[in-house]
Amino acid sequence: MSIFINASSKVIVQGMTGSEGTKHTRRMLASGTKVVGGVTPGKGGQVVDIEGTSLPVFNTVAEAIAATGANVSVVFVPPKFAKAAVIDAIDAKMPLVVVITEGIPVHDSAYFYAYSLQQGTTQIIGPNCPGLISPEQSNVGIIPADITKRGPIGLVSKSGTLTYQMMYELRDIGFSTAVGIGGDPVIGTTHIDCLRAFQDDPETTAIVMIGEIGGDAEERAAAFIAEYVTKPVVGYVAGFTAPEGKTMGHAGAIVSGSSGTAQAKKDALEAAGVKVGQTPSETAQLMRDILGR
Repeated sequence: MSIFINASSKVIVQGMTGSEGTKHTRRMLASGTKVVGGVTPGKGGQVVDIEGTSLPVFNTVAEAIAATGANVSVVFVPPKFAKAAVIDAIDAKMPLVVVITEGIPVHDSAYFYAYSLQQGTTQIIGPNCPGLISPEQSNVGIIPADITKRGPIGLVSKSGTLTYQMMYELRDIGFSTAVGIGGDPVIGTTHIDCLRAFQDDPETTAIVMIGEIGGDAEERAAAFIAEYVTKPVVGYVAGFTAPEGKTMGHAGAIVSGSSGTAQAKKDALEAAGVKVGQTPSETAQLMRDILGR
């Protein structure tokens, strides 16, 4: 089992004919992902050969779904076109849309996220995220496929780099699914959405949750864990040394007073029974202790 994607997921790449889209389509195919086509408005009808696979290009997501049966889209389009691309996918009732693009204006993200809720058929992961991977089954986005293996740990993270580090630290145990949800102020899929899915996934036995300073997502996740999650959870909060009032890295990582600090998040998580490490390596060791590995 896994969450959100699996070996049967059929993926289209919005922006496949661009440099980033082509590069990461090649990586996704090399890791075994079932990429079935791409979408670039104005280039419909073309066929692109990547990794020895001939991939059709469509003008719209609806056309791509009709021709290929795709049920996942990954967005590699420039920020100014991202809103239109995601809306195209929502209008086509694409079940899962993974938005990799960084630098999308917040009002655009807020618009397409609200639109997805209104339509009620599309789950968005991102934007400004590395995507998600179910090792040895499917890899949607930019996560390296060769740094871990299939296993019993579920991972949800705001940070792409820390996603990779945690996967590598626990590579001998492995992961059911690792999800990078992104660090922008407005994102489609939250820690809570992933925690709920991991709780319901019979092959995920323990969960790693990586947060960072800014906002209250981790505090809300702690409240959810306390009430609903019975599986062991370990956590890490990036930004213990961040100065107050500065935006750090991700657009959503800003601290005001005591709100949004790493310590406040650590306290909330520990109150919910989550073991929180001071470093990624310490967090990985906490997971090893839980699993007896």
